[in-house]
Parts: sequence; structure tokens; C-alpha cells
Amino acid sequence: MNLMGQQGGQYRPLSPDQVSIIHEASLKILEQTGITFETGLEDTLALVEKNGAEIDRENARIRFPRDLILESVARAPERVILCGRDPKDDLDLTEDRVHLGTGGAAIKILDPDTGEVRATTLSDLYKVSRLVDQLDNIHFLVRPCIPTDIDEKEYDINMYYACLSATGKHVMSGVNDEEGLHRVMDLASMIAGSREKLKERPIISVITSFAISPLKLCTQSTRIMQEAIRNYIPVALSCAPMAGSTSPLTMAGTLAQIHAEQMAGITICQLTNPGAPLLYGGIPGMANMNTMGYVGGAVECGMMNAAIHQLARHIRVPNYNSSGLSDSKVPDAQAGYEKAFTAALAAMGGSNYIHHSAGMLESMLTIAHEQFVIDDEIIGNCCKVLQGIPVDPEHLALEVIDSVGPGGNFMTTPHTMAHIRSEYYNSNGVTDRKSRDRWEAEGSMDARQRARSIAGKLLANEKSYIPEDVDAAIRKKFNILLNP
Repeated sequence: MNLMGQQGGQYRPLSPDQVSIIHEASLKILEQTGITFETGLEDTLALVEKNGAEIDRENARIRFPRDLILESVARAPERVILCGRDPKDDLDLTEDRVHLGTGGAAIKILDPDTGEVRATTLSDLYKVSRLVDQLDNIHFLVRPCIPTDIDEKEYDINMYYACLSATGKHVMSGVNDEEGLHRVMDLASMIAGSREKLKERPIISVITSFAISPLKLCTQSTRIMQEAIRNYIPVALSCAPMAGSTSPLTMAGTLAQIHAEQMAGITICQLTNPGAPLLYGGIPGMANMNTMGYVGGAVECGMMNAAIHQLARHIRVPNYNSSGLSDSKVPDAQAGYEKAFTAALAAMGGSNYIHHSAGMLESMLTIAHEQFVIDDEIIGNCCKVLQGIPVDPEHLALEVIDSVGPGGNFMTTPHTMAHIRSEYYNSNGVTDRKSRDRWEAEGSMDARQRARSIAGKLLANEKSYIPEDVDAAIRKKFNILLNP
């Protein structure tokens, strides 16, 4: 059963009037309050000023006229295709089509052998990417962890290499600087066959955290964003304010601020290269007002992320946002319900590219092999919900009801056999529906234990998605640290 790209939009936390009110409020923020910026963005300032923005350099403030925002946003593509190595893994990001995948920059992992938490390595990144490749309900790979065992200057090329060698699904990550971006583009071009083929079928994309909330441009990320846009590398315009800390405590205020930040980013991108592919990247979260830490698993995060898609749809730009986060430290009941709520709400909201949906624990600090498997099960259930209930003569089964008759049994009818594998969601093996006697005879394992066992079996399957000759050329050109 292919559960990729299902149609969402069943849940809309904002009414059409509320969407319009927030949109107008965001335009007002950009016109009156404006945004600030770090030093080192003179070229960007000159670009937006040339096109009508008001630059107050003394007070570091950009104010965007309403018409400039609306005209620039209108140039952004309404549809973005992010490609896998095989077209079956392509992501069609448009309207209310839903895709869910991994995300994050975790620095810790629950060791699959000891169960103890430790720092993540490059080998861990490769292994979780291999795991994700084989979990059918996880639609794409956003680099889920940081390899803490290599030098920072080697991050960009080695993270993308580890991911691209381990999976055929679309790969997204951040990069540290423009030089790293160009190295990654060279790597991806070698794998794709050429720079032109990479442009035609982008097997990579880049996260650019251009906005430091509230309302501030980050120099390095903005420069990376513009350079990717110049080269037609799709970008996700990530901004992730915490309600009560880096955005207003109220959900409506947080959404208005995010929408303003996003429209400013989209405007800069479209002035840089009109028509270049991008994703509206609002990721609303919450601050824990007791500790001031990040909260990602609250039900309100699911509500706000569903609303983000409505705001992105209002300006006709596909969106990237978040679900599946948990503040739990281990794969337990709290992780289950926090992930299920936020994933279902974001998916039913129609969000196009929902990252963080698999593997994450401890507010994005930690990953676990078994959590990826459990989250694959959660995502599969979410996507099944999006399919709805088909109602047609075949599914109404009136002839079958008549032939079986009152007091009969449908268990062995051809109709039952025809629909037994498609009408209901089939578990990946995490969910247990056996009798207690059989469950006890098979070891009385809980969901976490079953998921850990599944992960171990999947990781025994070795495969590289980079041909040997291409791999040799890559290793000759770059300092690849992952052992062959």
C-alpha cells in the first residue's frame, strides 16, 4: 500500500476569515515594525532597497512595502518536486498533499546495544539513514543527527555523503557555509550525473534557518539561502520561534510573526532568483515557562503546525513544518501520545513536508533506532486516516450482504479475500494483536522491544546507493570519513 502523498486538509484550525486576518497582520508587521539584520548583508540590503524596501541602516531595520511582498511572493512556485533516486520516491509538494519524514540535529542516541545515551557519530547517521530507507511510511530523510566524532569543517560533505549512500529517498540537511554548499552541490551532481541533471531532478535540498526569531535576519544562513536559490537548489526557509520566548505567548501572535518572517524570506529569495523553488518553513513551538526550554510535543504545536499550512496555502507556496516531537527521554507512552497527536494534526492539516516526524526524543536532542520504527507505524496510521472511507458499489457490498444473508458469515467470501490487505492498515510489526497466550509464548515483548528487534533485522541489510566508480571519484575529490 503506497501511503505517500495522501490528501490532507480535513483539519483546519483557522477559519478563512482568521487566515486573512493573520495575513493582513503579518503585512502590517513588515510595513510598520519591519525586520532587523546582522552585519554582513550589504548585498542583500542593496537588493531589497533597489526593489522598494526602506532600509534604516543606522537602526538596522528593513521595512517592506505591501506591494513588494505580494508581488515577490506571487513569483514563488506553487508546486515543488523533491526527487528520490527512483521516481517512485519523488515528493510532489503542492496543495494539500502530505509527506512525513525525519528531521532534527540530535547530538545523542540511545545506544541500540546498551540502551544508554551517548554522543552521535557519523556511523550512527549512516545507520539511521539505512533504517529510514527501509521503513516504507517514512517518505524522506532530513539528516536526523550530528556526527560529533568528526571536525566541524568536514560536517557538510560527510553528512550528505552518509545520507546519500544509505538511502534512495530524498535527502535534506543544513550546511555550515557557502563553501560547504558548493561542495555538497558538487557531490550531488556527481551522483546525479551532472549539475544540469541535478537541477532537473533535485535529489537534495537545503534547510536555511535564515530568521532568528523574532524578526531578525541571520547573515550566514541568509547568504546560504540566496546562494542555494541562485543555483536552483530547493530551500526550506526554516524559522522556529518559541511561543512565550521568541514569539508572543499566544498562538495567533506566534503565527502572525512566523508568517511575516516567512514572507520576508520568500521576498528575498524571489528577488534573488525569480521562480526558484522553496518551501515556506514556519515551525511554531512553545517555551516551557518553568525552564525556558523548548517544547515540541504539546498538542498546541500540532494545532499551530496545521495552521501554518493554511497560511502557506493562502499565499500559494508549499510548506515545510514539524510534527512527531516529544519531550520524553525514551520511547514510552508519553512519546507515543505526543507524537501521534502532533503527527495526526499536521497531516490532517495538509502540510506538504512534515519533518521531525520520526526518531526524535528529548525535544530534538536524542534519537533511537526503535523510535524510528515506532514512528513509521504512527505515520502509517496517520496516512491511512487521510485516505478516508471509500463508498462505492464495490465497498458497499450490497450483493455480498444479500448472498451471505441474515445469520451468515463473511469470513471466507471472495469479497473479504479481495479487500483483506487493502481496507485496513497493516502494521509494520510494532503493533501486537495476538492472544495473550501467544504473546507470552513469544517472549512477552512490549512495543519498544519489538521495534528494537525490527530495527536490528533491517540494519543487517547492506546496500549502497552510490555506484562504485562514482564513489571512488567522490573519495578522490573529497575527504570522505565514512568507512567503505
